Amino acid sequence: MIHVFIYIVVYWCVIVPGVRLENVVKRYGKIIAVNNVSLVIKDGEFFTILGPSGCGKSTTLRLIAGLEFPDEGKIYIGDKDVTMTHPKDRDVAMVFQNYALYPHMTVFENIAFPLEVRRKELGLTREDINKMVVEIARFLSIDHLLDRRPSQLSGGQQQRVALARALVRKPKVWLLDEPLSNLDAKLRLLMRAELKKLQKTLGITTVYVTHDQVEAMTMSDRIAVMEGGRVRQVGTPDELYYRPANIFVAGFIGTPPINLVKGLFRVTNEEIKAVKGIGIIEPVKTRYLLELLGIRVPIDPTIGERIESKGVSEIVLGIRPQYVEIVEDSADKSLGDISGEVLVVEPTGTENIVTIKIGEELMRAVAPARMKIQMGSAVTLKLDWSKALLFDSRTEDLIA
Repeated sequence: MIHVFIYIVVYWCVIVPGVRLENVVKRYGKIIAVNNVSLVIKDGEFFTILGPSGCGKSTTLRLIAGLEFPDEGKIYIGDKDVTMTHPKDRDVAMVFQNYALYPHMTVFENIAFPLEVRRKELGLTREDINKMVVEIARFLSIDHLLDRRPSQLSGGQQQRVALARALVRKPKVWLLDEPLSNLDAKLRLLMRAELKKLQKTLGITTVYVTHDQVEAMTMSDRIAVMEGGRVRQVGTPDELYYRPANIFVAGFIGTPPINLVKGLFRVTNEEIKAVKGIGIIEPVKTRYLLELLGIRVPIDPTIGERIESKGVSEIVLGIRPQYVEIVEDSADKSLGDISGEVLVVEPTGTENIVTIKIGEELMRAVAPARMKIQMGSAVTLKLDWSKALLFDSRTEDLIA
């Protein structure tokens, strides 16, 4: 087992090519499925394309694989232009959502299939193929299943066979299209960890497609968030969570979803002394205020000047439920706190997700499980203004 592990790791320690897309466009009639997408995926990186159904993420993956060809733009694997290259000549391997195993073949035959069809081209003997299949099967702990057929395997075992078939010929790039979506929650969690460990061990350049933001956040080195065929932001999981570039990314990343509340930006005639506020961590004089949820929130002068210079008057405040505190004792209420009525309480075991009605707006808060909150009760909310995000309501882009 040890010599097999060393063999595979040594192979993948060789420089593995990255992937580059330059202004790629794919149309289906009048529909633009992929709209001017440019991406740079680094050597050995676990890169995820994330977005809702119909956003163009699977089409982008198929363009990299060569299963589709772009109408405009270029695709590179390493330094090679593969824009119009046949899939078999791209040296990539793809794992599909339904695994696409051949039901009439054994596990051994399924894994060996990509080697068999290119046996003469690769100069392989039957003994070579046998050795390679057994090695990858041992590496993925499915060597005891080689004589079985797919119908005799569990979902997790079928997925391992699909992974083995993709990896056995040592591709330059590994493409995975929602490979965990057919698994139950417990197995999905287990396979998520195993996939990440496998990719890091082999160091293979990996492009992973999913609509599940938890999968993307926990597995990826970097993520591209897509909407309507366009890439809205590329960044690390932390960058997307703490500094989303726009309202769409802010709303798509994070569980429970971020609170988005409309407000008005005001410039006062005289400066006020503020202790708390957006961008304010100590007493400061400011002329800038945000009016929302029935209160006025002071804004740091530097941020206020930036908003004023852009001519923005309508703001969308983003604040994650984790930074909204429900105060149990109403005596603790202070200036800037918000009053509301509990609409829904959703227990998750370790915490409660509470939805509060404030006028016509709804806001979520995360409360400890020990806190007993009744539907319909009046509550006071304290917001951590230092964690607030401000978006321009017209462009939906992040301001501060």
